[in-house]
Amino acid sequence: MEPSRLAVYDHYVYATVALLGTALAAWAIWRVLAAPRWRAQVLSLAGVVPPFLNILGVLFGLTLAFIANDTWSAHDRAMNAVYREADGLRTLDALARGLPDPQQTSLRAAVRTHAAATAAEWQPLAQRSSSPAAQRSADQLLSLVASPAMAQAAGASVHSLMLGTVAHLRDDRDLRIALSQMHVNPLKWMGMAFLGLLTLVSIAVVHVEHLRAAATAIVLFSVAAAPTAAIVLMQGNPFQSPSFVSPAPIAQLAQPLASAP
Repeated sequence: MEPSRLAVYDHYVYATVALLGTALAAWAIWRVLAAPRWRAQVLSLAGVVPPFLNILGVLFGLTLAFIANDTWSAHDRAMNAVYREADGLRTLDALARGLPDPQQTSLRAAVRTHAAATAAEWQPLAQRSSSPAAQRSADQLLSLVASPAMAQAAGASVHSLMLGTVAHLRDDRDLRIALSQMHVNPLKWMGMAFLGLLTLVSIAVVHVEHLRAAATAIVLFSVAAAPTAAIVLMQGNPFQSPSFVSPAPIAQLAQPLASAP
C-alpha cells in the first residue's frame, strides 16, 4: 500500500510548524511582557541573572545539534551506500570481462539492467517506497551469479568474490530503502521545542525591565533557532529535495553494453 501524502512529506509539515510555532510563541511572550494590565506582575519577576540563560541555551543547542547529527548522518550513510553499490556493479562488470561467452555477455547485460532499474528507483524512494523492478533485477542478478554455469566459468575464488559483491549490493539497497522510510521522531522534536520555549521565556524574564532589549533578544533567538530547525527537518529524507543523494554514480553504469569499452 502506498504511503499517504502526509506520511511522505511529514518533515516539511514539521518544518512549517517549527517556523510558525516559534513566531507564535515569540509574539505571545512579547504580548504578555508588554501588556499594561500584566506589567506589574511581570515586573515582579525581575532579578533573574543573565547567566541563567546559558543553562537553557546550552541544553537547547545540544539537543538541536544531536538531532541535526542524526539527520546528516543518515544522509551520509545513504550517499555511502550509493557509492558502494556503484563500486560493486563496476566490480562485477570487471570480473565478467574475464569470463568466456555466453557468461560474460549475460553478466555484463545483467549488471547494466540492474544499474538502470536501481537508478529508476529514486522516484519511489522519494515517496518512501521501493521499486518492484529493482527488486526483480536484484533477484535475477543473484540467480545468474549463483548459477552452476557461472560458478564453473568463473572458478572458485572469482565466483566467491562475485557472490559476496552481489550480497553487498542487496544489503546496500536495503539500507537505502530503510533510510528513505525514516520519519521524524516527534518525541525528540517535542523535547527540543520545549527547551526552545523555555529559552524564550527565560530571555523575556531576564530582560523584563527593558522592553526594547527583550524584544531584540527574543527576535534574535527566534531568527536563529527556527530556520535552523526547519533546515534540519527538511532534510529528513535523503532522497528528497532540497538536499538529496544523487543516483548518478549508478546511472553511469546503465549504458548499453555495446558502448562499453
